[in-house]
Amino acid sequence: MNRFSDRSGPIRLGMVGGGTGAFIGGVHRIAARLDGHYQLVAGALSATPEKAAASGAELGLDPARVYSDFTEMAEREAQLADGIEAVSIVTPNHVHFAAAREFLKRGIHVICDKPLTAGMDDARKLLAAAESSEALFILTHNYTGYPMVRQARAMIAAGDLGSIRVVQVEYPQDWLAETPASDNKQAAWRTDPAQSGIGGSVGDIGTHAYNLLRFVTGLETESLAADLHSFVPGRTLDDNAHVLLRFQGGARGMLWCSQVAVGQENGVRLRVYGDKGGLEWFQENPNRLWVSELGGPLRRITRNGPGASGDANRVSRIPAGHPEGFLEAFGTIYTEAAQAIRAARDGQAAPDAVIFPTVHDGMEGMAFIDACVRSSKRDAAWVNLS
Repeated sequence: MNRFSDRSGPIRLGMVGGGTGAFIGGVHRIAARLDGHYQLVAGALSATPEKAAASGAELGLDPARVYSDFTEMAEREAQLADGIEAVSIVTPNHVHFAAAREFLKRGIHVICDKPLTAGMDDARKLLAAAESSEALFILTHNYTGYPMVRQARAMIAAGDLGSIRVVQVEYPQDWLAETPASDNKQAAWRTDPAQSGIGGSVGDIGTHAYNLLRFVTGLETESLAADLHSFVPGRTLDDNAHVLLRFQGGARGMLWCSQVAVGQENGVRLRVYGDKGGLEWFQENPNRLWVSELGGPLRRITRNGPGASGDANRVSRIPAGHPEGFLEAFGTIYTEAAQAIRAARDGQAAPDAVIFPTVHDGMEGMAFIDACVRSSKRDAAWVNLS
């Protein structure tokens, strides 16, 4: 009997990273539990054995399935009859490639936090590893899980806005507006090139904004001009970025991301304008989509409300008026992945309606970061995406 023989019950999940005190690990665990598709059974939650053991105990894991090394975890879990079927990788960026490779080559599905890797070389290697594996690779660009984002995507695909002319997307925060406290581990690794990679704010949140733009509009980027800047003294990586975008077919775009915009929390906002109409979505009020038609009044579409599409309603859980937010959107990515994993159990492809970010979306994000860095070094010159 192998670990895929039992096709019933929850998907057996492992986790790399996400030990005690790790914000994103907790988010992934909530998302995995939300719709009841997964059971966390193993983890390499920290590279420090003592912390790994303590984190495992806190989560109620069997001590025999708590590891301090992800390679050991991959090797042993692949041999167990009830070993993990999928693994969540929630480490700093520089670990993504090495960890994902160990599970992919053993046929274990990977659900990985963004961005794909810390640099382009590792991204290309991870792409090759994912394409040569029978396992699925899911990247958690969770903003694609919001019902009203799915609504916007469906409306644009249906031609409701006509030919797209202008796209504006932004993601401002203020949590890095000053030098963080020395014990702020999140800030420490996200501002460290050795762990975060080639991009600062543009890699951390700019990739979310770019992925959202691409997911909703389907536009293909032709070239960009980026001005990356570090405002906080002594900071190596950018904490603010302004990016101009040119798309195939003639549309134009602008992306702004900042982690020094005082007063901003997680202000993801998308505006799309075509020759027939426009739309706007704001993540801090995510259950509403504002739509305008040329010569007509502004109208509001609400999640699971009148006018909401089947694409949006399929990923809505509760009636209109009860808010769904960040955790539910994250949960949608896990649920979409679960449907694909369950199909893979039976040797089938995922249903056509199932959508989740893949390794190819990750490569697009890495190409975006790389192009932004190259452009900024040339005084915001226009560059093509590699």
